[in-house]
Amino acid sequence: MVEQKRFALFLATSDSAFVKKTYGGYFNVFVSTFGEEGEQWDLFRVIDGEFRRKILISTMDSLSVEASMTLSILCRIKGGKIGRASRGADMGLRSITMAKDAVKPGGFFGEKTPNSLAIIKCHQDEVLELPKSATLLAYSDKCNVEMASFGNHFLSIQGHPEYNKEILFEIIDRVVNMKLMEQDCADKAKETMKNREPDRKQWQTLCKSFLKGRSEQL
Repeated sequence: MVEQKRFALFLATSDSAFVKKTYGGYFNVFVSTFGEEGEQWDLFRVIDGEFRRKILISTMDSLSVEASMTLSILCRIKGGKIGRASRGADMGLRSITMAKDAVKPGGFFGEKTPNSLAIIKCHQDEVLELPKSATLLAYSDKCNVEMASFGNHFLSIQGHPEYNKEILFEIIDRVVNMKLMEQDCADKAKETMKNREPDRKQWQTLCKSFLKGRSEQL
């Protein structure tokens, strides 16, 4: 009998009314993107005092934390420095460049590493200095640390590989309505996706390969 793989998702954001209605919550967004048949995924909300330790983490095959939060949390824990984005808040679709020298062939990137990948960005904090134990995997003109790994245990991404266009646009509209973003900035963020889409298929393959310890070509 094949043992069922078990994964934990630590969700560090609240479900918006739109996400609840359209997807049933961010948990379903993550599982539909990274999950596979026969797996068990458990949700832990680490926001607004909701977190409860229901099971031992040692029983999990892998852990996943809401994308951009992972990078900041791990870097702080490991001795790096984080702070407000030095080039301003970043929201929209961006291309990030892979640090090919740091990627070993046959790993979770597959045998051939792409030059760049498009990903949806939605953050105002960034890693200012990586800890010594981290390896830089990607960067961009907006952020010096877009993706990093900590050995074979953690893969951290500044952007959101699980997001799609409608999720991003709903976040933008919500932030504007909350008076946290000017309309012209919102329009510019939406404009980045006018004729482009994120490389969600490649990100899906990359994240699944890392989570499940296998090598597939992006």
